[in-house]
Amino acid sequence: MTLDYPVPFHTPNLVWDYTIAIYLFLLGISSGAVQLAIAYKRSNKLENLSQNWIIRSGVILGSVPTLIGLTLLIFHLTRPWTFWKLMFNYQFNSVMSMGVMLFQIYMLFLVIWGVVIFKKEIEALINRFIPKLQFVMKLIGIAERIVSPVEVILFILAAVLGANTGFLLSALISYPMLNNPVLPLLFLASGTSSGIAATFLIILIAGKLKGDSHESHFIHKFEVPIMVTELGLIVCFFVGLHFGGGQKTVALHNALSGFWGVVFWVGVLIIGILIPLIANMFVNDRLKYNRNFIILVSIFDLIGVFCLRFFVLYAGQLTVA
Repeated sequence: MTLDYPVPFHTPNLVWDYTIAIYLFLLGISSGAVQLAIAYKRSNKLENLSQNWIIRSGVILGSVPTLIGLTLLIFHLTRPWTFWKLMFNYQFNSVMSMGVMLFQIYMLFLVIWGVVIFKKEIEALINRFIPKLQFVMKLIGIAERIVSPVEVILFILAAVLGANTGFLLSALISYPMLNNPVLPLLFLASGTSSGIAATFLIILIAGKLKGDSHESHFIHKFEVPIMVTELGLIVCFFVGLHFGGGQKTVALHNALSGFWGVVFWVGVLIIGILIPLIANMFVNDRLKYNRNFIILVSIFDLIGVFCLRFFVLYAGQLTVA
C-alpha cells in the first residue's frame, strides 16, 4: 500500500515531530565533536590545550548543542515544568529514562574535562572577579590528576550517546522501519560525521586556520572512512527492511517514495554523502585543502545528516506494524 499524504510533516501515525529530529541532530554533533577532540588530544603532544581549536571545538560543540537539544526536549513535553521528574526519577526499563541518565553522566564528565582544559582561564577570571571562589581551583586540581581516565570514559560516553539516539527510535516497536538494529550504528556514524563537519566550520571560520593546517590534515583522515561506513550502514538498513517482508517491505516502499523519498535521494544520499565523498576522494590536494572548499563540503555534510534525521523520524512513522 502506497501512502500519499498531502502534508508530509503531519501524517496520521505521527508520535514524534521535528523537535525530536533536531534534538537527535544536535546530540550527534556533540558526540562526534567530543570523540574527535579527545582522539586529537591523545594523538598529539599539545602544550596549551585551551588555545587549540579542535579542543576548543570539542568543548563548545560537546556542551552547547546538547544543552540546546535538552531545552527543545523540555519544551516538547506536554507539561514542561515537570521536566525535573525525568531528570531524577529513573526507570531502568525505559530507553528514554536511560537516555536522560546517560546525558547527565556525559555532561558531568564533559564539564570535568572542560574545566581542566580551561584551568588557566578559569583561574584568571576567579582572581579578577570572584576571589572568594579560590577553592574551586583546588577542585580543578583534583580533577586534573584524574583527567586521563576521565577522557577515556568521556570518549566511550560520547560514542554511546551517539548510538543512543538510534536506540531511542528503535524502541518504537510499532513502527517496522524504526524497529531496526542497524539504526543505532547508523546514527553513531552519521553523528560522528556531523561532529567532524561542525568542527571543521569552527576551526576554519572562528579559528581562522588554514585548510592545510595540521588540524585539517588530522581531521581529513577520518572523513572518508566514516562516510563509507555511513553509506554501508544505510545499505544494510534498507536491505534488512527489504528482506524483512510484510510491513517492513511496505515501510521501505513508503519511505523511498513521495516527499520523503526525495529528501533521502537528494538530501541524504547526493548532498550529504556522495558529493562530500567524491570531493574527498577524487579532487587534487590543492582543492581538497582549500579553506573555502572544506567549508562548502562540511556544509553539505551537515545538510545530509540533518536530512537523515528528519527522513528516518518522519518516513519511519509512515507505516505501522
